[in-house]
Amino acid sequence: MKAYKLSIIFLFAIFSAYGQNTKSFKWRSIGPAVTSGRVADLAINPNDRDNWIVATASGGVWTTKNHGLTFNPVFDGEGSYSIGCVTIDPNNSSTIWIGTGENNNQRSVAFGDGIYRSKDGGSSWENMGLKYSEHIGMIKIHPTNSDVLWVAAYGPLWSSGGERGIYKTIDGGENWERVLHISDHTGFNEVHLDPRNPDILYATSHQRQRKVWTYVSGGPESGLYKSLDGGENWIQLKNGLPGSDKGRFAIAISPVNPDLVYCMIEGHGFYKSINRGASFNKHSGHSTSGNYYVELFASPHDINTIYSMDTYAQWSTDGGKSFK
Repeated sequence: MKAYKLSIIFLFAIFSAYGQNTKSFKWRSIGPAVTSGRVADLAINPNDRDNWIVATASGGVWTTKNHGLTFNPVFDGEGSYSIGCVTIDPNNSSTIWIGTGENNNQRSVAFGDGIYRSKDGGSSWENMGLKYSEHIGMIKIHPTNSDVLWVAAYGPLWSSGGERGIYKTIDGGENWERVLHISDHTGFNEVHLDPRNPDILYATSHQRQRKVWTYVSGGPESGLYKSLDGGENWIQLKNGLPGSDKGRFAIAISPVNPDLVYCMIEGHGFYKSINRGASFNKHSGHSTSGNYYVELFASPHDINTIYSMDTYAQWSTDGGKSFK
């Protein structure tokens, strides 16, 4: 309230000094806000730290080349305004992949029309399929082979069916194979690669569906899966994780020591594995809403520091035992 009063006093002082002459003020765009909704994802060009790609929930894709001083929309001519994720090719920073359809589950979530690729830094785009996924959670690219990608397809929110599961391409998106599928009611919101070995993958399934009168977030088909052969075969990781109905999962692999896998489960809490998912131990009751906020990021510098994305950013410096 005090900050609000100070803002009013400040504005009053400005207008007292300048009168009603609004020509003294110059407006400038500061990027997506208000009608663009939530910022769903962000990618920073590893070869040019001033260049960011911003994916918004209901406002398309924006780029900046001056570390956020100004933004330009680059996706306005495409088939979807709702974006779930963005990934820059680690082998060629001019190639950008966009997954359309916000990867969340609230009433106001809009759907998309598949996955897009740009080969010129976002100047032009090509739809590369998965048009019936409606919501794409995450895209991962092989660190040395740009033709190999994995996509976590969430599937339709308001109905069953559609293209949902983990999809893989070995020809740069010309063809897709669904390599992991649970059911027509369960999609995948995350897929991760072990930074030491891209044949080792982790994927999180989420059983959910929204109706006008209710929202089901979770069930027996929500879970955590692992592959040792690039996604051709999968096992479900269960040791130490809850066996009852589970909500949305989030995981983070520590870049400091990839044997360490953090896992947060909506409605259950925060878990940690020190043996690449072979077993987990519960460290705290920390979890966030499955509508928007179930995302984790592990620090690249400190093995015990984890960031949990919520309405407010939260972080732990003790391996998930407590969050601030």
